[in-house]
Amino acid sequence: MKDTPLSNCERDFLLKAIEEKKRLDGRQTYDYRKIKISFGTDYGCCFVDLGQTRVMAQVSCELVAPKENRPNEGIMFFNIELSPMASPGFEQGRQSELSVKLNRQLERCLRNSKCIDTESLCVVSGEKVWQIRVDVHTLNNDGNLMDAASIAAITALCHFRRPDVSTQGQEVTVYSPEERDPIPLSIYHMPISVSFAFFQQGTYLLVDPCEREERVMDGLLVIAMNKHREICSIQSSGGIMLLKEQVMRCSKIAGVKVSEITELISEALLNDRKARKAGGKCGFAESMPQERITALKKDETPVEMTDVTETANGIIQKGEAAPQTVPSPVVPVPGVGQVGQGLQNSWGLEDDDEDDYEEEKNDNSGDEQVEEVTKMDVGEGDVVEISDSEEEEVVILNPEVPEKPKNTGSKSYQKGAAASKKRQKK
Repeated sequence: MKDTPLSNCERDFLLKAIEEKKRLDGRQTYDYRKIKISFGTDYGCCFVDLGQTRVMAQVSCELVAPKENRPNEGIMFFNIELSPMASPGFEQGRQSELSVKLNRQLERCLRNSKCIDTESLCVVSGEKVWQIRVDVHTLNNDGNLMDAASIAAITALCHFRRPDVSTQGQEVTVYSPEERDPIPLSIYHMPISVSFAFFQQGTYLLVDPCEREERVMDGLLVIAMNKHREICSIQSSGGIMLLKEQVMRCSKIAGVKVSEITELISEALLNDRKARKAGGKCGFAESMPQERITALKKDETPVEMTDVTETANGIIQKGEAAPQTVPSPVVPVPGVGQVGQGLQNSWGLEDDDEDDYEEEKNDNSGDEQVEEVTKMDVGEGDVVEISDSEEEEVVILNPEVPEKPKNTGSKSYQKGAAASKKRQKK
């Protein structure tokens, strides 16, 4: 199923608003949407809300054989799943061009930047290493999936804890969390991607485009950077030509945004660590009463309720008194009625009563005529058949025979009697 395309009016409206440096949600040109980070019950489960865009990342691990060319390094695997729940344009069980593009960008951002120490994931050289798998699921799509996925993936990796292991010769023992505390991953830095949308062949620039802005943009520039202002990856799509000054300007903006997001991630991890250490509620136990699980949860608007009573009384006193309503008399003329306070609606009631009365009268007259016909026919000696149907009474009458003179009738009667006597003698 494909998304509904934008009409020409919507496209012109968006482009005109961007030219006037206005956005649909009221943000400025370089503003990010509100970011919320929450964690699940298990380690390595992270939810990220970027405005209405909602993404979940889950990290898992298992012991596998290492690659032949790198026997001392662990394996990192990333997967982004675009669910039809996020958008009707995504198809289940089929990789689209967008999913392949997002997977490559995420691998380039996290794996190629060497943000994780893969050598620390080796258990037995050439035999057993840890394979870290990061699955990113899109729960709702409102634009800029790449930024939300990168924030969720790096936050889930920082939050993840792998089981502790011990080796004795060729034997490898994996301990449960009850036996030994799990061990966090060794992460050097946190690369975060920032997306820039260009309009009118690079004339106008927006940060964190929403879904509608992505439909009308001419090109997209994604810069992955850490808080030390080190560019981890950069990619441009859309076929537009960017100048050196534009790329440098975007890199400066990305450095500011990445430092802010990194502080937000560190604060969220610290709060979760304190809550787990204190034995408080965390994960879904805390998310359910606060309604964080729903994708389209909206914040309540604060309303000042201190002087509501005084304000209401002042409005009542200043207002004019309501005029007294005097009920008008009911006009009892057929076809005329009145609707008012304390009065019943009489429109058309009298006409209906007259119609019902005429219908009953016609029915009664019809029944009387049928009874008279049956009585007259029975009295004359004709055959009458009356059905016993419960639904309606059906009367079947023989066709009328024209009357004959009395003399001819007596002669025919005598002939019929003589013929009957002959039959009896035989």
